[in-house]
Amino acid sequence: MEAVFAVVVGIFFTAAIYLMLSRYSIRIMLGIAILGNAVNLLLFTAGRVTPEVPPIIQKGVATLDLAAANPLPQALILTAIVISFSFLAFLLVLTYRAYQALKTDDTDEMRLAEPEERPLPPLGY
Repeated sequence: MEAVFAVVVGIFFTAAIYLMLSRYSIRIMLGIAILGNAVNLLLFTAGRVTPEVPPIIQKGVATLDLAAANPLPQALILTAIVISFSFLAFLLVLTYRAYQALKTDDTDEMRLAEPEERPLPPLGY
């Protein structure tokens, strides 16, 4: 099962990088959202996917069973979900306001908002 999750994480990372290399801000935002999900799934996979033993300490036992899933990555994932959702909401508002002000979501056309008296930043190296 972990091998399947590893392949899915690779697909998510590939799709996220492909979308973030786009010149349209909506695609960049979707790529960032997929990247957040890929990182969450990677953390989940790192915590040992075992359906048999939940990470609960039984009554009368001092430690967690060795075959149990690691609870720390699960706690990190919960925190990461909240942070990635708030970041995505911020990006959504930022993208919407940029579209309202500039009437485009093309990042190359957004360069028109830069002052003309200064030289443009380098477009490549």
